[in-house]
Formats: sequence, structure tokens, C-alpha cells
Amino acid sequence: MLLLAGCGLGDAGDGGDRPSTSPVASDIDCARQGKVPGSGSSAQENAMKNWITLYERACHPVRIAYNPLGSGAGVVQFMQGSTAFGGTDSPVDSEENTPDERVCTGGRVINLPMVGGAIALGFNVPGVDDLVLDAATIAKIFDSQITTWDDPAIRRQNPGVVLPSQPIRAVHRQDGSGTTQNFQAYLAGAAPQVWQYPTEKSWQGQGGEAANGSSAVAAAVAETSGSIGYFELSFAAAQRLKTVRVDTGASEPVAANEETSSAGIAAAKVVGKGKDLTLAFDYRVSADGTYPIVLVSYEIVCDKGNAAATLPALKSFLTYTASEEGQKPLARIHYVPLPESVAAEVRRVVSTLS
Repeated sequence: MLLLAGCGLGDAGDGGDRPSTSPVASDIDCARQGKVPGSGSSAQENAMKNWITLYERACHPVRIAYNPLGSGAGVVQFMQGSTAFGGTDSPVDSEENTPDERVCTGGRVINLPMVGGAIALGFNVPGVDDLVLDAATIAKIFDSQITTWDDPAIRRQNPGVVLPSQPIRAVHRQDGSGTTQNFQAYLAGAAPQVWQYPTEKSWQGQGGEAANGSSAVAAAVAETSGSIGYFELSFAAAQRLKTVRVDTGASEPVAANEETSSAGIAAAKVVGKGKDLTLAFDYRVSADGTYPIVLVSYEIVCDKGNAAATLPALKSFLTYTASEEGQKPLARIHYVPLPESVAAEVRRVVSTLS
């Protein structure tokens, strides 16, 4: 690989196919060439757009293509050998998910955490600017057990707020989604007496309305009076949606933002084995300033048996995304950078891919 010390990154919004001539904070170890296809998680869509724009500007003529089809589709396409990496918001179990015999020859699928974020609960309730809900109430809303905004359980948590008698229109993901799996894992972990469904990528709750992808769910909430939905925080920001503050038992209800989500992610533990870096979360955390509904988007790759044609560019791109330079700007677009201890381990594993 070629070290391009003079490649400028510039701003993500700049156009053009050629690298910028402006200086950069640090060097990127660019591949000489290559086209790297990926697909999957829509929760990391905005982060991926930012990374690809900046990386391609620095590492011309390498091209990275990412299709945000959702975690389920991303895993399937990677397992079939259609992509060089898959994006998923829930880790893949390599023993339960066996790739095509042409994929990962001599190796196995591993999970590399790459970007963190909050699963925000965006709402559109007339006259309501601030809404507090606890885990049990959230679970009942998304399971059609609470159906109007003036339900006594909601009123108790929001004294002084004028709540309309309007029906609740809860919006969930229609497609297989790691965001859905993480959200349902939170509901099952924090409100086990209410939410007793399996934590699958497919939606398990009763009733509600559905949309494909995080952006579509957020758009549906923005356009529908009386609605509430779940999606990564950047989509709430893009639609200028108000988000729920979660009553976790801490001294104050916790809002979803970069700082509180970072605290939630920092509490995670690495439970993967070998080169697999799967993380586990505590959804019942009640520490002050710690938002509990968090996820980490993973890139799934082969530890061995990656396609020779894409391997150099794949390693170069993933090394960049896990670097300080790649992680630092994430907070500006409403994501949460990885803790440096995790990011350093990701870079170490990427360097060993073959």
C-alpha cells in the first residue's frame, strides 16, 4: 500500500473526483486501486457517506460503494459473496451463519465494531415539546398496550404536560434490521415483564405501522401527527424531530445525545473470541447521564479468505474508519466515536486480515 502524505480530506460536502490539495491532520495509508462493495445497516448510512467522501478524496482512484439496505440484507449479501464487507447493527454469530463456500475460505466471519450511536425515540405529538417515558411504557406503546397519548401511565411521567387524547401511531421497521434487534434487546432487557418477544432483526411487537429503513421511519414520524418511532439519532436530527427522554431510574431522565450515548457504549464489554470483537451492553444501566438505548454498527469481514482483488483497499478503508481521524468527526454528525481502547483493537485486527 502507498502512503499518501499529501492527500487532503477537506469537508464532506465538497464535490469533485480528485483529491483535495489542502493539508490533512494525519496520513492515510491508501491502497493504490480497487473497488470495494459493501451493504447493510442503514443506521450507519450517514457515517458511511462521510467516510467514503473523505476517503475517496484522499485515496483516488480507490472507490468504496455502500448500499444501506438494512442489516439483514447486508448480512445476506456478504454471506453470498456479493460484497467485500457487510454492515450490521447486531453481531453475526459465525457458528449460526455459515457463508457460501467461496466466502472466507480457510477462515470465518468476524464482527468489527466501527461506529456507535443512540437509538432515539422520535415523536410528533401536537403541543408536546418534551416527553419522558420509562422502559415499561415504551414497551407497551410499541406493543399496542398503550394506545392514546393521554394514557395515565404517560401522564404520570409527564406532570404539567398537556397530552392530547390522540391515538398513538407507533412506527417500526418493516425490513430486517439490526436497529430493530437492538431496540427489542433493550425492551427485553429493561422491561422483561412487558416485552417477552425474541430479540430478532424482524419486528415482533403487535400492531403499529411499518416503513423500510431508518430514514423512512424518521420521515413517517415527521409527517404523521401522533406518531413515535425508533431510529439512529442522526435521522432524528435530519428530520428535526424531538426525542424522548428516558427514565432509567437515574436522578434525571436521560436525553439521547452524543455524550450520554458515549457513556452507554463505554460500559459495554468485549465478549467476542479471537479476532471477533462483539460487544455486550447492559440495558438496565441507571447511572446518571447514561443513555441506555444504544447500538454499535459492525462491519463483518473474513479474518482469512478475503478476495485478493479487494483486500488491500478493504484494509486501507477500514483502518481509516477506525483511526482517530476517521472517528473524531462522527460526533458532528450525531454519532458516537468508539472508545479508543476498542478502536485500537479494531485497527490491530484489520491489519491481520488476509
